[in-house]
Amino acid sequence: MPEHTVLYVLNGPNLNLLGVREPDIYGHETLADIQALCEAAAGVATVVFRQTNHEGELIDQVHEAREKASALVINAAGYTHTSVALLDALKTLTIPIVECHLSNPAARERFRHRSYVSPVAAGVVSGFGSFSYELAVKAALKLAQERSQSAGRSETTT
Repeated sequence: MPEHTVLYVLNGPNLNLLGVREPDIYGHETLADIQALCEAAAGVATVVFRQTNHEGELIDQVHEAREKASALVINAAGYTHTSVALLDALKTLTIPIVECHLSNPAARERFRHRSYVSPVAAGVVSGFGSFSYELAVKAALKLAQERSQSAGRSETTT
């Protein structure tokens, strides 16, 4: 793991209502439960865990991650399917991005089949409930570690 690994886990609209909003789709765990799961899965890495219902604020958080994070896990929720502005912000990142969803958008309504996050994500983890976050965190940290090792090798060969 790179020294001082910082993982941003960003969450979009309505995820603050996890546990009460459509538990048949999203489960009974709360966002606080998912935050604890992410922190446990991250081990020694620092997790910056945020949620917002506001598109501009989510974009500001992506901009912050651009400067401070080693990797990003993002569940953009409804903005996944609607926000070109979020895509444009994500395109400015050079760190690994992992898209994460509790449900499987491809198995839901047709409008959820289009993701504006996927084109810039290294991968997508979806459909496993809160376990999607654990898998996404581990994948993002592995990608950050590989990136750091690759950069270290490049520095020694130049």
